[in-house]
This record gives sequence, structure tokens and C-alpha cells, in this order.
Amino acid sequence: MDAIADTIQLTDAERIDRLRLIRSDNIGPRTFRSLLNHFGSAGMALERLPDLARRGGAARPMRICTEADARGELAAGQKLGVSLLAPGEAGYPSRLATLDDAPPLLGVRGSIETLMRPMIAMVGSRNASGAGLKFASQLARDLGEAGFVIISGLARGIDQSAHRASIASGTVAVLAGGHDRIYPREHEDLLAAIIAAQDAAIGDAAIGGAAISEMPLGHEPRARDFPRRNRLISGASLGVVVVEAAHRSGSLITARMAAEQGREVFAVPGSPLDPRAAGTNDLIKQGAALVTEAADVVRAIEPILERPIVLSLREDDGDPFDCDPQAGERERIVNLLGPSPVLIDDLIRMAGTSPAIVRTVLLELELAGRLERHGGGLVSLI
Repeated sequence: MDAIADTIQLTDAERIDRLRLIRSDNIGPRTFRSLLNHFGSAGMALERLPDLARRGGAARPMRICTEADARGELAAGQKLGVSLLAPGEAGYPSRLATLDDAPPLLGVRGSIETLMRPMIAMVGSRNASGAGLKFASQLARDLGEAGFVIISGLARGIDQSAHRASIASGTVAVLAGGHDRIYPREHEDLLAAIIAAQDAAIGDAAIGGAAISEMPLGHEPRARDFPRRNRLISGASLGVVVVEAAHRSGSLITARMAAEQGREVFAVPGSPLDPRAAGTNDLIKQGAALVTEAADVVRAIEPILERPIVLSLREDDGDPFDCDPQAGERERIVNLLGPSPVLIDDLIRMAGTSPAIVRTVLLELELAGRLERHGGGLVSLI
């Protein structure tokens, strides 16, 4: 099992509060984590949201998810067999839980045991060649026989080929929309087969399939949701194998995210004459491990399996916020911000104040809908 030794178990009240917090306006995974760290509980954070947003200059009252809406979402999910799990709870993929932007609550449907096993991600072209589809199927089957769960995005092409080949050994579909909004629609039957496989078994170990999503029920996937989904594919895995990807392919976004998350990146070489292999060939030039058989992946992954998974639910800074920055400090920090992204470390230095005060002002601006966070610790005003 690819699991953390110590697990948590939320109370029903805390699960409701956490759901309300993440479903409220202007709160993403990182902001959620910051609020939880600072206030100690989602309930306490919910009480402070209006004041924090007001101090950040919100143009209108902040929309906060009601308890009734949260209970309604939980009840609707239960009817579909969806459980909302927090990082550290049994069934929440252990490696995904280590990310800074791990979903605060993950909608899980299917085999809990499969979600706790080591995963290899497989992604690639939606318009895949026959050879690419055949290789993806063979690789997924071989990796499954080696004891790995295959995780992918339920897309056309390479994704669906990898899923179908690993239904018997365990596969996880990561959804860009809600659990009741499957994309593409023609893969509803494939997802049903993945979920139905949870009663199968290999040896003494229960296996099967599962689906995960961070989106609420009823959420139709939009273009911007697919990169968010891709970070879950790479984050839950030990490594990502890219089978056929053209330049500017979404699969290359997944590979980049995998590298940023400290995951292994693998690529299957292809003909220089086939545009569908241009991206994978470039990945190999940039240092991705070349893959021609499952043994190439297994050899690279085996040493990682021996390392313990360390889950920290708190930030490294023991004093991340200051409860009440002075008006002059807040004004100075806001004046240093603009539409061009700036590093938070540079902002702290230029403001001449403590990191705690800067972080508090940034949180206030974010809750007011006035701040955008970029990758690499960059922020800008909206």
C-alpha cells in the first residue's frame, strides 16, 4: 500500500465546515490551507471571512457557502456513492495529499483500496495513432501486472486505452467536472466499467477502479478545469508516462506539473516524421526517461517506493499571519503591487515589514477578489 501510517478522521461537523469553506468565493486550495493553519479550524475561519474580505477592499459582501448547501452537496454525493475525503483520511491518495495545492476535500467514488496503492500516470494524444494506442494498452497492462494502479484523465485516445487495459488490475479516472458530469460523454460506459471492477481481486489483495474529482456535483468541465485536473493526475502518481504528444499538447502540461511536483517524467519515443511524437521526443531531449517497456518505469520507480511519505498539513512558518496589520502597512504593500507579477519574497523586502504582515494583507486581498496568485510564488493585483 502507498499510504501514510497515521490517518485522520473528520467529524461530520468539521467536514461540513470544510466543504463550506472551499465552496465559498475566492478560496482555492492554498488559501484554504492558510486559513485552516491560522485559525485552527474551518469553522473559525468561516467566522472571520467577512471581516478579512472587507479589510481587503471587497466591492460587495463575500458569498459564503451555507450549511444547507453543504449538506445538500454531501447528500447528493452519497446517492451517487461519492465520499468527500480530506488529506490524511483513508482513501485520499497519499502522494496527492503532500501537494501544497492538494484539494481540501476530494470527491471519491469506487475502490478505496485502489486509491491507496502506488500509481503510475499515463497520458497522451487524444488523436493517437494505432501504434500509440497499442503500446499504451500493453504498457498499462504490464504495469498493472507489476502491481501499479494506472491513473489517467478519461480522455479520448491514450487515456482511454490505458484505462481499458488496466481495469482488471486497478485504474483511477480523474474527472475535470463533477462526478455527474462526465467528459467526454461517450466514456460514461468506460467509467461505469472502471467503478464496477472494484469487486475483482488479485491474489489476496482487493482491487478495482475508482474516480476522483475536486469539483462539485453539477459542475460542467470548462477549458481551464483541465490543467487543474492534470495536477491531480501527476500529483497522485509516482511518475507520469507520456505516450504521443504534439507540441503544445495538454499532456506536456501534465509532464511539466509532474516535474514541478518532484515526480518522475517518462516519455515514449516516436518517429520524427509524426507530429504526434514531437512533444514526447522533446521531453526526452530535456531529460525525461525514455520508455520502451514497463521495466524501464519499474526500475526508476522502485527506489522511490522505499521512501516514507511525509504529510504536513501545516505550513513551515510557525507564525504565518498577523491578525491586524496597521493601515499604513497595508497601504504600503498594496501600492507595491500591480498587474505585473512580483515575488512574495521581493514584496516582503521592499515593504520593509514582517512576512506575517505581508501574508495577512495578501490573504485579505485574495478574499476580496483583488489578488491573483501565479506559479513560483508570484502575485499580482487583478
